[in-house]
Parts: sequence; C-alpha cells; structure tokens
Amino acid sequence: QVQAVESGGGLVQAGGSLRLSCAASERTFTSIALGWFRQAPGLERDFIAAISLDDGSTTYADSVKGRFTISRGDAGNTVYLQMNSLKPEDTAVYYCASKIGPTSSDYQTYNYWGQGTQVTVSS
Repeated sequence: QVQAVESGGGLVQAGGSLRLSCAASERTFTSIALGWFRQAPGLERDFIAAISLDDGSTTYADSVKGRFTISRGDAGNTVYLQMNSLKPEDTAVYYCASKIGPTSSDYQTYNYWGQGTQVTVSS
C-alpha cells in the first residue's frame, strides 16, 4: 500500500503563492505517479497536475498551466506543487493521491489518497 501524505496549504491573498508537499510512504513499486486534485464545496473533484516519480513526466490541467508547477523532491518519493498567482477560485481542499503506473488526470485511477489540505485565497 502506497500512502500519500500532504502538507502545506493555508490562507493567502489573491496574487500570492503557496507550496504544497506530498510524500509517498514507500517506493516498493517500480512505477508510481503522484497527482494533485482539488475539491471546492458542492463541486466535483478536479485534476490539477501529476508527475511520474520514475521519469519526471508531468501532466497539467489547462486551468493551472503557467501558474502551478509540480516537481519531484531529491528524496525521490516527495513531490511539490508550487502555486503562484493564486486566485479566489483556487480556494478548495487540495488532495494528493498515488497510483501505480503513469500519470493520469482521472481520479478514479488513483488508489491512495491523503486527508486533504485547505487552501483559501482571499480577494
């Protein structure tokens, strides 16, 4: 079982930045991808970005391209989501999730989810 544990988040003004971290509990499997999703109240869970821990390939949602960057940490089992130029509509609970295999924007392909971390952007 590969668990995903998030950290970071908080309250920031519009135009500001935040960095979220996500650690996979183990690297037993040869191919793991970590993804970030978000869910605002009353809305569906949306894909943000994903990265392969093996080759570093990334996938982004169009809504965050140019503002958010997903990257791997030196430890090899940690990824970061750098969020710049934040907007009030980015307010949501952000979840990290892990899956075996390549990156995907489909949340149903992710097996293990973190508890979520709240990001609030004030106008």
